[in-house]
Amino acid sequence: MSGRHVLALSGGVGGAKLAAGLAAVMDPSELTIAVNTGDDFEHLGLTICPDIDSVIYALAGLNDIQRGWGVKDETWQAMAMLRAMGEEDWFNLGDRDLAMHLGRTWRLRAGESLSDVTARLAGELGIAHAIVPMSDGPVRTQVRTVAGWTDFQRWFVGEQCGPAVSAIRFEGVPGALPSPGLAAALGREDLAAIVICPSNPYLSVDPILAVDGIREAVAARRVPLIAVSPLVGGAAVKGPLAKLLAGMGRAVGNAAIADHYGDLLDHLLIDHADEADVSGLQARGLHVTVTKTMMREAADRTRLAQEVLALAGA
Repeated sequence: MSGRHVLALSGGVGGAKLAAGLAAVMDPSELTIAVNTGDDFEHLGLTICPDIDSVIYALAGLNDIQRGWGVKDETWQAMAMLRAMGEEDWFNLGDRDLAMHLGRTWRLRAGESLSDVTARLAGELGIAHAIVPMSDGPVRTQVRTVAGWTDFQRWFVGEQCGPAVSAIRFEGVPGALPSPGLAAALGREDLAAIVICPSNPYLSVDPILAVDGIREAVAARRVPLIAVSPLVGGAAVKGPLAKLLAGMGRAVGNAAIADHYGDLLDHLLIDHADEADVSGLQARGLHVTVTKTMMREAADRTRLAQEVLALAGA
């Protein structure tokens, strides 16, 4: 892909895995990873950016593969002390992870943008590829349950995805501008493809598309948009996607993924376990590739990234 640029849209653990795979096989000049910030929130006075951190940790080789989130070799002394002092403990912050939030928060308060802070933190951890937030302005995902509207993290972590969700909204849009890095990537003359990583379409990708002008820019592109399905065997690998679809009265399957992206989507990669979905997807006019989308090891990430790039090159 020398001389051609790829824009990857990422959120969540699955998205971070493919982002790391793309970074492993692409030169830093060839890749921009735009990350969902709808999950961001303020906790204990700190600015927490879960999806940005998942991507940074994955590219830096710091992610905890066994737990699926956070930093490997983590300790929990600060959290234990906070709990002993009667402070809120519903959102677990490891000691090494806490350093990331401290570093981010004080620089944001000093007036740096989220883009600048993210680039600084990634660079200090040895990452050369561009990791950019979807926006430097605050956008916050909220879900509606029987109790009313609540912030995403309170539902996802605090309530363990318990109450059924009937609707999703993003506070801050319209009004949130694309980050400079995202806008620049979309405007590149050498843009070859947009890749949607295997992230939750509703919670990880929709917030990016909701940023002012992004959906319109993606719709007007002249390059393929390739998505990797976050479903394997008709179920979400990780996260609340299946529960969300059921709560909103939609069938859990790749047809729901394809219908959600609609005309934006050119090509969908699905897992061998979902091969029965191919004919229905093709009937929608969609190009489909059946492959192994599960990424348990680094080799899985790079293989899938190379398959995606081969489609982009075609």
